[in-house]
Amino acid sequence: MQGRRVMSGVWAAGFWGLVGGSALILGAAIAWFAKLPQRLIASIMAIGAGVLISAVAFDLMDEAFHQGGFDSTAIGFLGGAVVYTAANIIVSRRGAKHRKRSGSNPQERQPEAKSDSGAAIAIGALLDGIPESVVIGVSLLSGAGVSAVTVAAVFLSNVPEGLSSAAGMKASGRSPVYVFGVWGGIAVASAIAAMIGNVALAGSSPDLIAGVTAVAAGAILAMLVDTMIPEATEATHDYSGLIAVVGFLIAFILTKSA
Repeated sequence: MQGRRVMSGVWAAGFWGLVGGSALILGAAIAWFAKLPQRLIASIMAIGAGVLISAVAFDLMDEAFHQGGFDSTAIGFLGGAVVYTAANIIVSRRGAKHRKRSGSNPQERQPEAKSDSGAAIAIGALLDGIPESVVIGVSLLSGAGVSAVTVAAVFLSNVPEGLSSAAGMKASGRSPVYVFGVWGGIAVASAIAAMIGNVALAGSSPDLIAGVTAVAAGAILAMLVDTMIPEATEATHDYSGLIAVVGFLIAFILTKSA
């Protein structure tokens, strides 16, 4: 009976990880088949940034603090940011620096399709999505079901990520097979990451779970500042902060009403 519950939790983690990751495909499809104004793309990115900032502050960090206290939370938070930053520097130097840019700025466009940066862009996209998915898997360990707020925040933020990045890929001459192959692969990887997070941390101490949750929070916040916020402010300028506040408020309401 215990084994069945464990397997049920693993498959549930995979399902909800896939739900969150599938928003990347949705965003990519919108960008590929619809010609959206640059200001709208930037506005959607700003909303997604606000949503994730709220999720980091009121869901992930708060949960980590209640689980393991300040020490585990602080160490994990800083560690996640350091690991993400180091990995991001590596893939950026191999051509994935502007992987979430829509291509509106000629100086901050994704490399042309003929370059050899395709693998780096794919790895960079994977790097951005894994922390969120692990948290989804961890949220099921309490036995109270998946954190609807976490899944909603991941889904709402992944739509603009997929949208902006796919728009940039299309502008750089990437084929639809490449674009949807990348985002389809990331969606599947998100499901696998959620399952791994659920299995690997089952029965772990509260301190360890808190540390992992905080690691994901630190990585997500570092990703926001490095990739999403620059694209959000590219075309919205003076309004980007206000639009991000709207996204923040949406996620805050979800957190308090859950």
